[in-house]
Amino acid sequence: MASGQLREELANKAREGETVVPGGTGGKSLEAQEHLAEGRSKGGQTRKEQLGTEGYKELGSKGGQTRKEQLGTEGFKELGSKGGQTRKEQIGTEGYQEMGRKGGLSTMDKSGGERAQEEGIYIDEAKFRTSP
Repeated sequence: MASGQLREELANKAREGETVVPGGTGGKSLEAQEHLAEGRSKGGQTRKEQLGTEGYKELGSKGGQTRKEQLGTEGFKELGSKGGQTRKEQIGTEGYQEMGRKGGLSTMDKSGGERAQEEGIYIDEAKFRTSP
C-alpha cells in the first residue's frame, strides 16, 4: 500500500474520532493529532530538563500513587492486567520468548544484552520492541 493511501486511511479514521497517532488524543484530524503528539513530546522533554532525572522519576511516582488511590487496589490490578493484555497482543508469543532469552542471560554483573553480545548470541529485539 502506498504511503499516500495509508495517510488517507488514517485521516479518515481520525475524522471519525479514532486516535491514530500515539499522543494525539483529542485531535479531530490526522494533522491535528500529529501536532498534538509533537507538542506533548516537546513539553515532556522540556519538563524533564527542568526537573532533572530524579525530579521526573518522583513526579511519575506521585502520579502513579495518586492513580492507585483513585482506582483502589482492584482497579489498579485491572489496569495492569489490561496493559499486560495489550502488550501480549503487540508482541505475541515470539516476542515474549525472545525477551525471555535476553532476560535469562542477565546476571548480577551484566545485563542480558551485554552477555548476549559477549557470547555472540543474537537477540532479535524487534520482536519485543514496538517503537520504530
